[in-house]
Amino acid sequence: MADTTTALTNGMPTAAAKSPWADKYRGATVEDLDPPPALSCKPTDPISHALICAFERDYTHLTVVSAETRALLGYVSMPRLRELLAEGGVRETDGVEAAMLKFRRRGRAYKVITMDTPLEELEAFFDGSAAPDGKPQDFAVVTDVSRRFVLGVATRADLEEFVKRRPA
Repeated sequence: MADTTTALTNGMPTAAAKSPWADKYRGATVEDLDPPPALSCKPTDPISHALICAFERDYTHLTVVSAETRALLGYVSMPRLRELLAEGGVRETDGVEAAMLKFRRRGRAYKVITMDTPLEELEAFFDGSAAPDGKPQDFAVVTDVSRRFVLGVATRADLEEFVKRRPA
């Protein structure tokens, strides 16, 4: 029989494969990771501005929000942005929208990650087993339950650091 653990999704239990880190989580949630506040930019901000902001804070991803409504539109991956610049696909004077990856809102499930999301569920999201498209994810945008406010960004590295500093 497979070793599983139960996680709650929208109040309903779901079975997920138990990871080697699961015992270290001991009921911890995303809030326990103490994710840094999200750094957001607007689609019209120059790419050079996004690069400087990410470099100053050592961020690998920036969220992109609407200038008018502050709605989450997508994100910019700094490693991918550097590749695009090196290939000549974008210039530093271009707007962030030229390099951002947009979140599709129609016809696709959106996995809400909040401060109350259990770390086991976050790990499953990174592995792809809890991601809407089944693909491994590099990071998670942490929002409020209604997805109105971007509160932070969590990465797999944040999980690894949490496990390292948590007593056995």
